[in-house]
Amino acid sequence: MKQILWFRRDLRIRDNKILEKASNEVMPIFIFDKNILEKLDIEDKRVTFIYDAVLALRKSLQSLGLDLYIFYDIPKNVFIELEKLGFDEVLCSSDFDSYAIKRDKQINEIIPLKRYLDSFLINPRKNLKKDGIPYKVFTPFYKSLSWLSSSDKIGEAQINQNQKLYKYENKTPSLEELGFKRADLPEFLKKTPEDRLNDFREKVEEYGKNRDIFYKDGTSNLGVDLRFGTLSPRMIFNEIKELNKKNSEIFIRQLFWREFYNYILFHFPKSENENWKNIEISWSEDEEDFQKWCEGKTGVPIIDAAMRHFNKTGMMHNRLRMIVSSFLCKNLLIDWKKGEQYFAKRLLDYDASSNIGSWQWAASTGADSVPYFRIFNPYLQSAKFDKEAIFIKSVIPELKDVDAKLIHVEGALKDKYISSIVNMKYSRDRAIRAFKEAKNAKV
Repeated sequence: MKQILWFRRDLRIRDNKILEKASNEVMPIFIFDKNILEKLDIEDKRVTFIYDAVLALRKSLQSLGLDLYIFYDIPKNVFIELEKLGFDEVLCSSDFDSYAIKRDKQINEIIPLKRYLDSFLINPRKNLKKDGIPYKVFTPFYKSLSWLSSSDKIGEAQINQNQKLYKYENKTPSLEELGFKRADLPEFLKKTPEDRLNDFREKVEEYGKNRDIFYKDGTSNLGVDLRFGTLSPRMIFNEIKELNKKNSEIFIRQLFWREFYNYILFHFPKSENENWKNIEISWSEDEEDFQKWCEGKTGVPIIDAAMRHFNKTGMMHNRLRMIVSSFLCKNLLIDWKKGEQYFAKRLLDYDASSNIGSWQWAASTGADSVPYFRIFNPYLQSAKFDKEAIFIKSVIPELKDVDAKLIHVEGALKDKYISSIVNMKYSRDRAIRAFKEAKNAKV
């Protein structure tokens, strides 16, 4: 038996299903997919992160007596060549987005694929309601998985020692040969995945209190690791459960929101590009407003600080994501798909299902989304979660000497900052009216 071990969203050796299922002669590979990379900016931070993670994975595999052969090509071309070497099957982790499904179907016609659940805790094909249809609301979905969420530990995959490396001549492409420049990553991403997990272990007890405070390092910082599999969801679940600390369950619930959005996109794939609720809203086509939102020049301090920070780092606090998406979809009445696509190009921890699900939640068009009349007031949000404007002032230097109280009041800055492109009351009323008038709306 000769097997190809195709690493994708599982860039680690601990708790890796394909290393557990592999046996005999194996060829571990990673493919920098031209279909994906050719659409990205030359300084895309994600490529730098993935490149470094792939090299770290190769080093880990070498410690097991294996190796990692790295390709830069269209996957189909790679497997056409490898099929000539007499491989019997390809082992890989399951991937559920639309591109991955099409790609895997194509590869399966060249060499049979065996896929294993490794990027998520549950298989979205399973866990249906008693009537055989999928859940559409998070709370009953979560309750149906109480047997899993309440468990103390989820079994992790163990490495099968009965593996022998199939040797292959292969030159590892440099980052420059991939067509990219090395990007500067946030400091926490320069640590190892294990160190990031240990850092979160130290602060999980304060997670419930600090996760919404913009200027505090209160979130897990594990989104990128989950996206690219440098840590598995089972590993994170087990490490946090082991602590048995107050507020750990708050974080575990967030892990299951990630599961829910993957589950929804799997069962309702059209929601990738369409309103899940099938309502037709008369969105604004104001391109100037959209560009000002993108660039952080709306005149609303918390929106501008969030977007400027995002454009520079590729990172955004979860509550800030809710605030800026609500502002775009409700106050500016711009289609959520434009915001989702903008995030998709820049978000370091971009995951299609979570990003689409979160945007549809904010736009009141998705599964179990926020009611259409719930519209975040950015001034109230910044006053509550950045009272002294510490985060805002750290990003917008022209506000560093301004009284924080003025920053949280609409219209109070006058000549101290650019004017807001929209009035809160007017835009709120307009959004509510637009949703009430939407075709197929149930309000």
